[in-house]
Amino acid sequence: MSNTQPVDGPFPIRVNATPNGAELDLSAFLISAVFTELITKADDDPEGLVDELKDMAGLLRSAVHQGRDSHARHEFDERMHQLVDEFANGGLVPVYGAQVARMRDRLDAIAAPRPAPSQTRRTA
Repeated sequence: MSNTQPVDGPFPIRVNATPNGAELDLSAFLISAVFTELITKADDDPEGLVDELKDMAGLLRSAVHQGRDSHARHEFDERMHQLVDEFANGGLVPVYGAQVARMRDRLDAIAAPRPAPSQTRRTA
């Protein structure tokens, strides 16, 4: 396990520093939990999944046209939450035991004040 991957399972998570903060790489969760579940549903009921996604696309178009407080927007948001619950464990990525402390340490290291590139001295 590397310093940038404080969580090694069940879904590995990498934590990378960025100029403005950090980014979490959740690709293992997305592949294993989300896309695998979608592919399985597509295999079990391809027409049903396509119909559901087409209906969601129609709601989204209506929501964009009608605005943030429209019935279509509320319906779209509710359906998206249902999909997240069904395919992505409610949006929750489990992190266990010592991995929690490693993730905290990695985020603490990233959050620590760092000199900006323009503040570093160059020696000749």
